[in-house]
Amino acid sequence: MTFLPIEDASRQLPAKGYSENPLTLVIDDDVAVANTLSMVLNSGGFETTTAYSGEAGVELARSCKFEFLVANVVMPQMNGIEAAIEVGKLLPNCKVLLVSGDNEAGALLQEAVIRGYKFELLAMPVHPLVLFQALHSVKTRASSEEPFMN
Repeated sequence: MTFLPIEDASRQLPAKGYSENPLTLVIDDDVAVANTLSMVLNSGGFETTTAYSGEAGVELARSCKFEFLVANVVMPQMNGIEAAIEVGKLLPNCKVLLVSGDNEAGALLQEAVIRGYKFELLAMPVHPLVLFQALHSVKTRASSEEPFMN
């Protein structure tokens, strides 16, 4: 396996279909993880805003038109799935990528599927290139589907 430095990985990001600097909301209750995700995304040409709770992320989505949401699944109070659903109601064209390193994420994702919601889940920790590829995949897939719903 070859690991590319972040600057090389970001050049691999397909530019087609992206805004010049896609406005991206990062939500994670772990400040270090949220800040690291934001730093990686910024290095790849994304413009990020960071929230440290699901509730704070939803509030930010009320005043800003995000193109992407990257959210941790397992968080206290409002989890990432609930935050993604609420952000989706406010910003139906926002593309969602959920991330988690917690075993509980699978059960929460399954509950969302039962309720009629589909989300892409990326296991953490993740290499920057994989993160960029997952965002491209989410954008490509979402453009051919109805946002957030089966």
